[in-house]
Amino acid sequence: MKETILIIEDEKDIVKMLEYNLKKEGFKTLSVRNGEDAVKITTKEYPDLIILDLMLPGMDGLEVCKALKGDTKTALIPIIMLTAKSQESDKVVGLELGADDYMTKPFSPRELIARIKAVLRRGKEKDKLPEVLKIGDLIIDLAKIAVTVKNKPVELTAKEFELLKTLIKAKGRVLSRDYLLDNIWGLDQAIEIETRTVDVHIRTLRKKLKSAAKYIVTVKNYGYRFEEEE
Repeated sequence: MKETILIIEDEKDIVKMLEYNLKKEGFKTLSVRNGEDAVKITTKEYPDLIILDLMLPGMDGLEVCKALKGDTKTALIPIIMLTAKSQESDKVVGLELGADDYMTKPFSPRELIARIKAVLRRGKEKDKLPEVLKIGDLIIDLAKIAVTVKNKPVELTAKEFELLKTLIKAKGRVLSRDYLLDNIWGLDQAIEIETRTVDVHIRTLRKKLKSAAKYIVTVKNYGYRFEEEE
């Protein structure tokens, strides 16, 4: 599964250079050139990591960082800041706002990619789920790929199991249908396929989970989230 990197940068040459190097390393890329679009696309696509230039037109990088880290839906997405040497104080503020790392321009693409991989690796280690999850009457054994509700086994397909695991791992964040399609089915959004596929699987999953179906919450016109609190 390819990880998606969102590039927030207004200099075309830097964007092209980053896209080329990231794609060569097997990442998918998205790019925007201003802060307002950055916030919109992040809440729609949920990239795995963000490269954020602090010098942006309109809404600057620090404002973008504050907005994303202050929203529970996007707070866990790691951010690597790009700063100029003259922005030393901004770098400190950015780190205080929750940015995960920074690089000073001009920078080596190889070093940036090494840092990206390190940040993603730390995130995966931090987000690792325990082998057995107990949520009310719902028990999910990730090692055995087994699910029970009220001690009765629930037979899930591979896609249904991945769907349930992905929703739980998001820790309450809303996941769009496009995100779920791309991450579970591995479908490029350029391919014409109905997001209804996700709805059909969610409906079947809920039916199988019976009383535990209440944990999967529909967010109208957008997607789904897993809500543990009753």
